[in-house]
Amino acid sequence: MITLTLFYLFSAVLVVSAAMVVSSRNPVHAVLFLILAFFNASALFLVAGAEFLAMILVIVYVGAVAVLFLFVVMMLDVDFDELRSGFQRYLPIGAAVGAVLFVELLIVFGGWKLAPDAVRFHASPTPAGVSNTEAIGMLMYTDYILLFQLAGLVLLVAMVGAIVLTLRDRKTSRHQDISVQTSRRVDETLAMVSVPLGASVTESGGFLRPIVEEPEELVGHDDHGGHGHGHDNHGHH
Repeated sequence: MITLTLFYLFSAVLVVSAAMVVSSRNPVHAVLFLILAFFNASALFLVAGAEFLAMILVIVYVGAVAVLFLFVVMMLDVDFDELRSGFQRYLPIGAAVGAVLFVELLIVFGGWKLAPDAVRFHASPTPAGVSNTEAIGMLMYTDYILLFQLAGLVLLVAMVGAIVLTLRDRKTSRHQDISVQTSRRVDETLAMVSVPLGASVTESGGFLRPIVEEPEELVGHDDHGGHGHGHDNHGHH
């Protein structure tokens, strides 16, 4: 009786908090409701006897993902009024996508059938003599190893796609040229300086900067189109 009461209590709080995540106008409040939903889902795992999944949900999702969402929302200066201004314009498209998803859910739940051995599995959720964590490991890394690897591949592709979409090549960005770095000689990168005792940096000649060779394209451009500036600089050196 106590288990059933806790199940309905945590389930009700989970449903309400999940609804508040998508209905809150303040994004910070939405993330806080998301954290509450994660905690209640973890409590449901504890009630079901899956303590390992409960701890993983708290450590990974609450301790990392949700906190990351909260920091991103609080640090980014997003104009949410401007985002809401285009709500009416994209409402037909959103309604069409929602209708398609609703139809798909009806098809899935309409063809749902309860397995004949579901009652027996419910009475014995884990094999005899095997801990909960070991049972999950056997399922994930033995029976469903291919699906597990495919899920990791999907996450990898999503991460690479997010990096590619957000990467901006600025003029001030510096890029590495491995061949140039590995072909440099010692005398091009290292200078032995004898600094007198008690002398300041200014008296010793100032800060030494790395020797940077100009690309051939820039040197050729200065020689031909620089009206003599390239030759003057060369003569000055």
